[in-house]
Amino acid sequence: MKKISSVVLKETAYIATFTVILSVLMQSVFLIIGKWNLTVLFGNLLGAFAAVLNFFLLGLTVQKAVTQDEKKSKLTMRLSQTSRLLMLFAVAIVGYLVPVFNLIAVVIPYIFPRIAIALLPVFRKTK
Repeated sequence: MKKISSVVLKETAYIATFTVILSVLMQSVFLIIGKWNLTVLFGNLLGAFAAVLNFFLLGLTVQKAVTQDEKKSKLTMRLSQTSRLLMLFAVAIVGYLVPVFNLIAVVIPYIFPRIAIALLPVFRKTK
């Protein structure tokens, strides 16, 4: 196995940090509207883990794809996208079937990496 790129680790740490911040915000919203319980916390932990893992696996795939020829690279990216989508779907199914998880709290963190990416220019100055 190849070494994990420092860029992949740095960007995953950024996504993980934002996911934690947005998770705290989500927990606060559930508390404010009177719907918070432990299932919300457990669902949030499961969904946030899956979201960060999804981003990390994407980074590993891109790291691998850039070393391949164009045809193989496209296939690698397509297979990764399908696999990661199935993983997120499976996590959502677990969140639905296992009563210890709040399904909404499982699924909402899936969008946290997108929010973090959208806010990236605010927190990083590019040269």
